[in-house]
Amino acid sequence: MRSFLLSFCFLFTVATMWSQAPARPKVVASASMFADMAAVIGGNLIEVKMIVPIGGDPHIYEPTPADAQLVAGADLILLNGLTFEGWITELIENSGFQGKLATITQGLEPITSEHYANSSDPHAWMTASNGLIYIRNIRDALVTLAPEYAEEFNFNYEIYRQQLADLDTEIATILNQIPQRKRILITSHDAFRYFGQRYGVRVEAVLGTSTDADVQTSDIRRLNRILQETAVPAVFIESTINPKLLQVIANDNNVVIGGSLYADSLGDRDSPAPTYLKMLRHNATTIAEGLALNRSEVAAVAEPARPQQYWLFGIIVAIMGGSFAFMVYKLNPSV
Repeated sequence: MRSFLLSFCFLFTVATMWSQAPARPKVVASASMFADMAAVIGGNLIEVKMIVPIGGDPHIYEPTPADAQLVAGADLILLNGLTFEGWITELIENSGFQGKLATITQGLEPITSEHYANSSDPHAWMTASNGLIYIRNIRDALVTLAPEYAEEFNFNYEIYRQQLADLDTEIATILNQIPQRKRILITSHDAFRYFGQRYGVRVEAVLGTSTDADVQTSDIRRLNRILQETAVPAVFIESTINPKLLQVIANDNNVVIGGSLYADSLGDRDSPAPTYLKMLRHNATTIAEGLALNRSEVAAVAEPARPQQYWLFGIIVAIMGGSFAFMVYKLNPSV
């Protein structure tokens, strides 16, 4: 009986201490890349959530009532800005949010649009060097939110900062192995402009910096011309964008799909890009491997695919025609 009472008292004490422990600050990030950064720096001292789910497209995302509830309960919201989350201002205003806001691209030099005034490319996180600015801003926002954990936040930040700095050097080394004449990256939408500027790669895309746009015939002609005039052996699809159009362009020009890249979202746990660091490394290695292919060998492999498709189509037509003739004969044997 005595041991039972002691056990009960112990459990009651633990439960009381747990209930009296201060709640972890709630941090909400607009997209998965920023949520991952915050989770690395904040560790288990904060609770991190994201608005746009893994695999979602932040450019065209439509917030839900659950998102409004999530934002309303946040102590801190991390947003990219630079027109990336055009829907988030209205979401915040309508949610009754009373916490702190942090624009984590602050202090970064944005790439401005060549076609639209007062418009910037929002995809600044696509280089490890810019990632250093993101994580510094996140660290500062967390310290302001919970100064009692400043030492832990700074410790995690310093480790993360070194990892990103090392990765920046690693990516430059990987991409320097690609011959200059083949350093042309063709993707679904224009999310790799910072990447190209940092690592010396020419970037072309079907869509502009936002996926919320119609494909123009002139863009298709432009990409066809580039593929016909250069030694580029591969184009690259993206995890959040329908790949069909880029697959057609690849087939028409006898090049291959070099792989799937991650830009506006991390991948899920089983993907090659479940974290921000792994996303950057995956993109660099996939691009380098795809552009390292030999164009003549790629064309030789891609070209026979079309006759095979026609041959298979011919067989299907012949079978259908034979079946139709047999049915006619059965219904009218005198024919």
